[in-house]
Amino acid sequence: MDIYKYDAYQGPNIGVFISVNDSNVYLPMGFAETKAAKLAKYLDVEPIYTSVANTRLLGSLMAINNHGVLLPATAFQEEYDFFKKESGLQVGVLDSKYTAVGNVICANDKGAIVSPWLSKADVETIKQILDVEVVQKRISGINVVGSMMVANNHGAVIHPEANEEDMKMFANVLGVQIEHATVNKGVPYVESGVLANNKGIVVGTMTTGPEIMMLTRAFLN
Repeated sequence: MDIYKYDAYQGPNIGVFISVNDSNVYLPMGFAETKAAKLAKYLDVEPIYTSVANTRLLGSLMAINNHGVLLPATAFQEEYDFFKKESGLQVGVLDSKYTAVGNVICANDKGAIVSPWLSKADVETIKQILDVEVVQKRISGINVVGSMMVANNHGAVIHPEANEEDMKMFANVLGVQIEHATVNKGVPYVESGVLANNKGIVVGTMTTGPEIMMLTRAFLN
């Protein structure tokens, strides 16, 4: 498994627009086919073009692992039906006012760290659709935990101000080691600049050498 640099819409915030698991990379409608093919090769997956809530913000608005897909309440029925048909996974809708689903959930195939903003019913939906253990906890006092952490089944990276006690708890839930990291020249909200499945890691083009070393320590050791 290697780490590659990549951009989306001429910017490094690839995690805002793109979502991935071990089978597919989900890309906004109209995304350039040549760029999609390169990304699919890096991650060893098939590209699928879609929208979520009629937007390009797939990474921010959906959560996915190899068991299921969670969409926001603002997703259209046609989008839900498309995911049911194309993903081959369980598909659910998080019936919450917090529609940036990807920003409030960090999940791999073993566990999920989710925002305290979410209700008990939301947590049950996450457990059922993603088939994981769920823990609700802020990271560094911030509720958008999905934007502050990225995990696959080999490792995870987290906001550099996360405390060690929380990291030990999260590591136990996710079943992986966790390392502090930033992306794209110091951005602490790592989800914005990382795509990770169990086959490869892709980071925003502004990610520096030292940052790639942090990611390597987390995901490749």
